[in-house]
Amino acid sequence: MARRAALALSTVLLLATSTLTACSTEAPDSEKSGGGNSDGKITLGFAQVGAESGWRTANTKSVQESAKKAGITLKFSDAQQKQENQIKAIRGFIQQKVDVIAFSPVVESGWDTVLKEAKDAGIPVILTDRAVDSKDTSLYKTFLGSDFVKEGRSAGEWLTKEYADEKGPVNIVELQGTTGSAPANDRKAGFAEIVGKDDKFKVVASQTGDFTRAKGKEVMQAFLKSHKDIDVLYAHNDDMALGAIQAIEEAGKKPGKDIKIISVDGIKDAFVAMTEGKINVVVECNPLLGDQLMDLAKKVVDGQEVPTRVETEEGVFTQDQAEEALPTRQY
Repeated sequence: MARRAALALSTVLLLATSTLTACSTEAPDSEKSGGGNSDGKITLGFAQVGAESGWRTANTKSVQESAKKAGITLKFSDAQQKQENQIKAIRGFIQQKVDVIAFSPVVESGWDTVLKEAKDAGIPVILTDRAVDSKDTSLYKTFLGSDFVKEGRSAGEWLTKEYADEKGPVNIVELQGTTGSAPANDRKAGFAEIVGKDDKFKVVASQTGDFTRAKGKEVMQAFLKSHKDIDVLYAHNDDMALGAIQAIEEAGKKPGKDIKIISVDGIKDAFVAMTEGKINVVVECNPLLGDQLMDLAKKVVDGQEVPTRVETEEGVFTQDQAEEALPTRQY
């Protein structure tokens, strides 16, 4: 009896040890998956600004297609240009325990709290297209996108060369992007830096058009009523410029001639407008960031060091270049 009892006890202890060992190996595997995926596949939570322009639509498509190609699971949210929607989406991604979060901030300020929540949860963050003004740069791993100040400078440099031989004054109206957003702030600052060097350039009106075609038209209509001698329109994006063209034509003026037009982005519709002589110059801002984003996502999840800023290559296109470049535009 004693030998049978001892044997039975040994069997129970052996089974208990096996069960404990099995439990101890499951937890680390679960932790390694980050997003809760047992297959080890990376999950990326992406909070997009919205769908306010052709540029943004192309940017979204690039991210979605690149994620699929890279084998990354994408959780996508459209904030409809509202910061509170983006913050809610980011908190949702944190709750879902995604492996990495990327987003294009609607505005520059007000992100520290939610970014700290992501950091505390051990989820790396990548900023795409737009930056934040947080002093704590440890809250995100890297920024991927354009130099908006440089874009504004490029717009100003074209203008100063175009009017180099004229005495002036040169009256400019400015269609700004979404108030408080990085591209609106920086494109305005870069442009002002260049044109501010010559007193003949006068920005007689500057107002937000929210990066949309409809608002661009509406604000341009108001500009035309208030200012009879407008020489130049500087639009922070193509959609606003295209809306403004409608307003200029309805007012009986010729866009590109009576009012010179400078725009930023480089969507196909803007290149068509350049071939028609309606836009004079477009400063390119590349939305096709998907492949670079997926590469960065893989690296930060893997714990690799990445540059704090990754910029895209872009150019400046004038009317004489538009027809040749148009067939190659991907957005």
